[in-house]
Amino acid sequence: MHVLINEVKLTKVILFIIDIFIIVISYLASKYFLYETFILSTLDITRLINTIVLSIILYEFFLNLFEVYKNITIYESAKEYFSYALVCMVSCNVVFLIGIIFNLEILSPKENILAGIFTAIMMIFYRVVIRFMVTNKITIKPECERKNLLIIGGGEAGTEVIKNIKSSLITNYNIVGIIDDNIKKNHCKINGVKILGTRNDIVKICKERKIDIIFFAISNIDTKNKKDILAICQETGIKLRILPGIQDFITDKNIMQNLRDVEIEDILGREPIVLDNVNIKELIKNNTILVTGAGGSIGSELCRQISKYEPSKIILLDIYENNLYDIELELKANYANIEICPIVGSVRDKNKLKSIFEKYNPYLVFHAAAHKHVPLMEASPLEAIKNNIFGTYNIIDCCDEYNVKRCVLISTDKAVNPTNIMGASKRMCEMIIQAKDKVSKTEFVAVRFGNVLGSNGSVVPLFKKQIAKGGPITVTHKDITRFFMTIPEAVGLVLQATTYAKGGEIFVLDMGEPVKIYDLAVSLIKLSGLQPEVDIPIKITGLRPGEKLYEEILMSEEGLRSTAHSKIFIAKPSKINMKDIEKKIEILEKMVKDENMKLADIKDNMKKIVPTYKEVKNKECDK
Repeated sequence: MHVLINEVKLTKVILFIIDIFIIVISYLASKYFLYETFILSTLDITRLINTIVLSIILYEFFLNLFEVYKNITIYESAKEYFSYALVCMVSCNVVFLIGIIFNLEILSPKENILAGIFTAIMMIFYRVVIRFMVTNKITIKPECERKNLLIIGGGEAGTEVIKNIKSSLITNYNIVGIIDDNIKKNHCKINGVKILGTRNDIVKICKERKIDIIFFAISNIDTKNKKDILAICQETGIKLRILPGIQDFITDKNIMQNLRDVEIEDILGREPIVLDNVNIKELIKNNTILVTGAGGSIGSELCRQISKYEPSKIILLDIYENNLYDIELELKANYANIEICPIVGSVRDKNKLKSIFEKYNPYLVFHAAAHKHVPLMEASPLEAIKNNIFGTYNIIDCCDEYNVKRCVLISTDKAVNPTNIMGASKRMCEMIIQAKDKVSKTEFVAVRFGNVLGSNGSVVPLFKKQIAKGGPITVTHKDITRFFMTIPEAVGLVLQATTYAKGGEIFVLDMGEPVKIYDLAVSLIKLSGLQPEVDIPIKITGLRPGEKLYEEILMSEEGLRSTAHSKIFIAKPSKINMKDIEKKIEILEKMVKDENMKLADIKDNMKKIVPTYKEVKNKECDK
């Protein structure tokens, strides 16, 4: 550290000495330029010496006043160079004014101004030369030590990326060229880097120029074009990094920090969802909100988005303390004006729930706590019943008893014609919600959607871990498909659906087109700069117990009606009543008390309780 400080001080001293030398030379040059002679009278010599001494004092005073010696020479730009010119013009005029005020023998205004111009030119010139020499010294390193980089985008973002690489990352990257779809820019240069072609040339250029990495540097682009360009880049099998959208775009030195790996969300190219924020805020602002399963993927995102609408208090309930602690810290850091109340507890514990409702009296309840892993629940079906069904039953009883305005159940597409215990348990939760709504002042609703990208247990994090280990990626079936939505997208629609609720609805979210899991695996491998079945093998393991090839969003007997939002629909209400539910609950209570009940008997009972449950028997995946 001391060595570095000493080097910086030495550099400043050297620049200080050079600048003094330049001031002297500039005045001599101005004299010669105007009179074409160095033969001076005694008076001229006196005036010259007086002016030079005064100039050195004033120039250095203003140079330090403008803090130019704090600049790092190799990073200086037009802004800093303008400062040098301004200092010189101010200084030369002040020299002349002081000469007049104090009646000093100094050079004429013409000589002073010309010397100021010479000083400015030379000060800027030698600093540019230093910058060029240092940069040039770096760039002459062998290209084999750097990665060949192709930049997608010749606009503002791409320009900033080039500037940042040339100023500080030139040892890491050799910028081969730029891709831009504006054909008018073809073969032009940006900061010395040539535009090589359009998106149609990406694959050919990557092959011919031996590109090692691609930077997607377009911050303002529509979803379709972004998806199409990324799909082309994906075909190259080259590592790809991307800038975020325009709303997250930070210019200048921070831009390189914004570059991130391409996520599967970028490739899927879903259009941004627009929410009616006013209605959501009216529902949430200044109210107490309870979120169960608050530490989970959906629960934690619910907490984040709810916090934006200024509730007075958020009650975070979760059985897993680590996740609960994480979301508590995050919310307290970002929303100091909201009271955050983390509570470790289970929805199975009715007495615990009653104490929470009695103490906090929540206005809205979002019930996201659930066991959701299909294979695990196939092996432990009673746990799914205890947690999902009885946990929901406890929540709705408390909501009813303590006059909660609205309770929202987070459901799943696996509740539609369920083929596994987890899906059947969630369908039973939907039935409980709809039945209770008919006899309660509380408005009970459910929101049903499919898989969310990046959630705990989702295939995307699993695939990433498998790729990091060198494979293989495991896919249960080559034709298996799933609906996908981003976590923020799903939660945003949950909040929007909540504003439409009148009670008893099952809201169904439009998940878009189903995605083949095999194709998802291939995309993730390619996005990592690797080749499927070459670098990373894909292993087909066979469908797991309770797993089906295609998920459904609507039950066959249900119809849809639209809402004010194009992505939200309402399923046809069921005719089930609370008496029927209570009979089913009695059967379930007997089941959970009998820990020795056979798996087949549990499933047979669940088929009676949830008539749409049709078991499928698949071979368990290889261990």
